[in-house]
Amino acid sequence: ENNHFQRSCCCNREVLASVWEFKETLKIISSLSVSPLALGLYTVNAIYGDTITMPCPLEVPDGLMFGKWKYEMPNGSPVFIAFRSSTKKNVQYDDVPDYKDRLSLSENYTLSIKNARISDEKRFVCMLVTEDDVSEEPTIVKVFKQPSQPEILHQANLLETEKLQMLGECVSRDSYPEGNVTWYKNGRVLHPVDDVVVINLQKIVDRTTGLFTMTSSLQYMPTKEDVNAKFSCIVTYYGPSGQKTIQSEPVVFDVHYPTEKVTIQVLPQSSTIKEGDNITLKCSGNGNPPPQEFLFYIPGETEGIRSSDTYIMTDVRRNATGEYKCSLTDKSMMDSTTITVHYLDLQLTPSGEVTKQIGENLPVSCTISSSRNATVFWIKDNTRMQTSPSFSSLQYQDAGNYVCETTLQEVEGLRKRQTLKLIVEGKPQIKMTKKTNTNKMSKTIICHVEGFPKPAVQWTVTGSGSIVNKTEETKYVNGKFSSKIVIAPEENVTLTCIAENELERTVTSMNVSAISIPEYDEPEDRSDDNSEKVNDQAKLIVGIVVGLLLVALIAGVVYWLYVKKSNDAKGKSEKAAAQNFPSLPRTASKHVDKDLGNIEENKKLEENNHKSET
Repeated sequence: ENNHFQRSCCCNREVLASVWEFKETLKIISSLSVSPLALGLYTVNAIYGDTITMPCPLEVPDGLMFGKWKYEMPNGSPVFIAFRSSTKKNVQYDDVPDYKDRLSLSENYTLSIKNARISDEKRFVCMLVTEDDVSEEPTIVKVFKQPSQPEILHQANLLETEKLQMLGECVSRDSYPEGNVTWYKNGRVLHPVDDVVVINLQKIVDRTTGLFTMTSSLQYMPTKEDVNAKFSCIVTYYGPSGQKTIQSEPVVFDVHYPTEKVTIQVLPQSSTIKEGDNITLKCSGNGNPPPQEFLFYIPGETEGIRSSDTYIMTDVRRNATGEYKCSLTDKSMMDSTTITVHYLDLQLTPSGEVTKQIGENLPVSCTISSSRNATVFWIKDNTRMQTSPSFSSLQYQDAGNYVCETTLQEVEGLRKRQTLKLIVEGKPQIKMTKKTNTNKMSKTIICHVEGFPKPAVQWTVTGSGSIVNKTEETKYVNGKFSSKIVIAPEENVTLTCIAENELERTVTSMNVSAISIPEYDEPEDRSDDNSEKVNDQAKLIVGIVVGLLLVALIAGVVYWLYVKKSNDAKGKSEKAAAQNFPSLPRTASKHVDKDLGNIEENKKLEENNHKSET
């Protein structure tokens, strides 16, 4: 075979490949991700650690005796690594230490190299040998290794403004081919600037693996604007498909700068402060690190109070209103704020539990004192009242729980209230009514009761009859309720209603005729308005009757006086007639006296009538 190889080398190589053979070979290579080079060579791109697959670019000729693969040394000398006979079907691998146990040659003369290394970047040649000729076609192998994600190491603990100092080193390892490192701040490239941004890049190759490690150091002079700035670095490298990048995790550095301004705050940050609140004064400087101690100036105090960045006041009163200040301990910088403590006072007179008798007078006042105009309203039994209560003559419905409440609408949570529990007491008052039921078989007797505390009601019956049903009571509202019974009396009876509370015992009776005897049925009850109208009418009638009685009495007295005077005049006339006419009979004297008496009586009546008209 060696002799045949030497003879074949002398043959004309222009016949080794035709145009058609080139196109077919290119199709095979393209299907295997093999790219042609500008010089007519073919490149196989491999990933570090993966398997390199190199198809033989030549078409297998007829009469093939065997195929071989070799690679070329830098000085051009060949090194054979694999042999395959087409007749014996056996494969032999040359004793090359770098490729021991890594090679595989298939029947179509495709060479595979396991565990790709950087040292595998060579020019490999596929050789196909027949009795008449030797064909060769080279393939270039390129190996790529993606670098590790870059890290920012040896980071500065802090950065001080106006000082150039080492920020850190960006390190990316195990790259092939070598990459490049770029620094970024907040997503923008950091370009070198004298005495402000200084960047140095080092690339170190591992002699064993051939991989590169890139280290880029950054010296930087920060400013106050670099607070919370994000620094990162990006490695640019080449892979089988072209240029790619990997970015580090961003890093934020603590930037120190001096205090330029002092600020005082009131916490919590509420627009209003009321009595009883707790106030925290917080003083801060805009430096980093911020000042830890300050001087606080309180109204009425001439010297500042040394404290940390906070000063606490608990349960403040209205006299805490004023201007508050804070400064650095050297008094170089100062800030101030004004605090207004709002207040609200309420005085209800009377308050608590008050017991009065029905009809009494009760003056009520609710006095307000506040830092701003306050809103006052009254509540009775959980219902808001339209006007303030006024009690000139207490009634049962006036009893209840009264609340005088006031608020400052501009001050959240500033609300005061006081309560008055009014109790209106009264002795039991009774009114009885009766009516015949529609069935004409029974009568309903009702006892209307007023009083507080609620009176207890008892019924008694005098005479024959029976109680048809048990006593029923209505709901006790505003000191009033009623109790009723239904009876069917066989004869006239007397019903007695007894109402008793802690103040008095009241008894009222009513005569009820037998069910067979018709009688006037009284209405059960009237509303308060109707009752008032009836009472007014009754008063009017009583007044008229009393006036008539007085007139009749006066007329009777006048008539009695008139009769008395008439009798006296009659006696005197009879005596005068007897003296003047002694010879007249007695009967005639009587007639004369009668006539004279009538004359005198008429005169008296005329005089009295005249006086009455006057």
